[in-house]
Amino acid sequence: MSEPILTLTGVHADIDQYHILHGIELQVPRGELTVLLGRNGAGKSTTLRTIMGLTKVPRGSVTFNGKDITSWSTSRIARAGIAFVPENMGIFGQLTVRENLVLAGTHGPLDQARLDWLFDLFPPLKKFWDRPAGNLSGGQKQMLAIARAMVEPRDLLLVDEPTKGLAPAIIDDLATAFEELKAREVSILLVEQNFSFSRRLGQTVAVMNDGQVVHSGTMAELAQDSALQQDLLGLGLGAHQ
Repeated sequence: MSEPILTLTGVHADIDQYHILHGIELQVPRGELTVLLGRNGAGKSTTLRTIMGLTKVPRGSVTFNGKDITSWSTSRIARAGIAFVPENMGIFGQLTVRENLVLAGTHGPLDQARLDWLFDLFPPLKKFWDRPAGNLSGGQKQMLAIARAMVEPRDLLLVDEPTKGLAPAIIDDLATAFEELKAREVSILLVEQNFSFSRRLGQTVAVMNDGQVVHSGTMAELAQDSALQQDLLGLGLGAHQ
């Protein structure tokens, strides 16, 4: 494994009166794509929100690029180089594709070379440049959400269930885009339910259950062990994907 860009050590988190994370231990290798798997309600999305400072950590620590960011504000974490694509995508439907990307920039005018790279990754964004984002298809909105997170160089990209509700052809397009990000050695932590998508992209994997990481290792190991898949993920997740 590469040197971790992100480490969670004994992280606990509460939402209202519910104790969601129970001492998470997680490492995200630098320059790799790590997939966070698990059944619904395992705590995967809460883990991403906790990394971003959206859910507070009463116990444990979050370390990013060698710095303890446990108590940092979300805006400070974002400025430090972590981008977050939430499950609801977080785009502005009444604004155009262009306006959405401009708003995502924090360092002045958008870099044209960077934009051209994003257009190569997600051609519909160029085609619908001046169209309101709310008029895009679900897959196109997901592309825009990821492009917003990557419109400027980031050290770490957190993505929550990018394939949810998308048609197979669009999922394949997203996979191709993520493969390009992998080729550029972008550090990515991806929450997914689609095991086929995860198996195609993941280099390392962690599996959550009941607010804890119950397995971590290489995706190749998990992909080759059907008994381990069934034990960790259940027939409902692995049987049709």
